[in-house]
Amino acid sequence: MEDEILDEEFSIMYQETERTKVLDSTTFLRPVKNLKLRKPVTVEVDQTVAQALALMKTKQFGCLLVTRGSALAGILTERDIVAKALGEGKDLARIPVAEIMTADPVTLQPDDSVAFVMNAMHVGGYRHVPIVDERNQPLAVVSVKDIIAFIVECFPEEILNLPPKPIRKAKRQDGG
Repeated sequence: MEDEILDEEFSIMYQETERTKVLDSTTFLRPVKNLKLRKPVTVEVDQTVAQALALMKTKQFGCLLVTRGSALAGILTERDIVAKALGEGKDLARIPVAEIMTADPVTLQPDDSVAFVMNAMHVGGYRHVPIVDERNQPLAVVSVKDIIAFIVECFPEEILNLPPKPIRKAKRQDGG
């Protein structure tokens, strides 16, 4: 009898979960402001790349929003540092962020949909999209990680709780 009561409770919980977690086309029409975002980390255009890199490391961010005053001027990513500075042997302590940042990046506003963010990421090959207000002041950054977290939250519990698939190693072939 006690097992039947538990089964009924689990059944009710399952039904509630099923109704609240839906992944369909309307899911991606939700506004960006509904995502769980962190405040952006910013640097001024005249700060050095070395200073920016130290800030990235301290704050554990893969990108910084670059400002001129309070307005967004660009975005600086780890990729920018590797490709445009380290790859060319530049002295990170001497070059300003403005020299290697991506100037005037694609931006969105808080009421824009998640679909717009995903489209910008896909079309532009971006991993980060700045969210700004009507005065172009940075409010947040949406990362690929944020999008994945948003999608995962939409899956029903029975999908999220599947047993892990065993990792299979490739069979070694003779001769190499």
